[in-house]
Amino acid sequence: MRRIWLWIGLAVAVIAILVAVNSFRGRLGWTAMVQTPADLAQQIAPGFTWVVPEGEGPFPAAMLLSGCDGPQSNLNRLAAELAAAGWLSVIVDSHGPRGLDDAQLWRLVCAGQILNGAERASDIAVALAILRDRPDVQADRIALIGLSHGGWAALDFLALAEAGTVPPLLTDWPETMAARPHDGVRGAALFYPYCGLASVGSAARLPADLAYLFLLVDGDTITNERRCLTIAGSLLSQGATVAVTTYEGATHSFDQEEKSFLSSLEFNAETTAAATRATRQFLDGL
Repeated sequence: MRRIWLWIGLAVAVIAILVAVNSFRGRLGWTAMVQTPADLAQQIAPGFTWVVPEGEGPFPAAMLLSGCDGPQSNLNRLAAELAAAGWLSVIVDSHGPRGLDDAQLWRLVCAGQILNGAERASDIAVALAILRDRPDVQADRIALIGLSHGGWAALDFLALAEAGTVPPLLTDWPETMAARPHDGVRGAALFYPYCGLASVGSAARLPADLAYLFLLVDGDTITNERRCLTIAGSLLSQGATVAVTTYEGATHSFDQEEKSFLSSLEFNAETTAAATRATRQFLDGL
């Protein structure tokens, strides 16, 4: 009987180690499948949602990146707010085109086991190339807005771009981005992002010529805001423009009304309104 329990314990330990190593594959540069920028664009571009303000462009543009459960109504609401302020938005759905909305597969994204931040940075690269090529977009005034896992992806994209390292799902950078991949990106607004050890952005240098807005939750039980504060401090020391707001009395995903079964997270209308105002002010400053 003891031998059986020993083997069970060993199996559990091996599985735990494999899960931990897999969580760090973004930092390690490992990935399962590589595509050309054209092939990846063909796969994910049909899932883009474009929200264009009234009037004549070109418009400043924001790329909206969802949390690990895929695009929800909070992104639609934010895109509408930005359109009212004269900003074009594109909501990049990294989940639907990959079938990650099916059978609760998004939970594996949340666990860092599939489509981590570095891999999702590949989507940002492709979407940015498409965005900059639109005639109704000011190609030199673009912002990344990432929520939770989307914030992880945004930070990883900027770190990889600063290093000139191609995101792991791509064979190379899109053709128009080879010289300086993040050209045109003026800033990044990050709602309760993951800044943990599995993030490339937590360990690599980020561009210091951008503006950053960190909208954090005090005592965030999902992503732990303390490492984000460390990144913000490092950026400040490099001379970057950085603003940080930490909201008390709110939970992770405070702006999302849809919650999964048994979730302890809560929608907070007051904090959502404050974060939206902060984001619009941040974009005005770009």
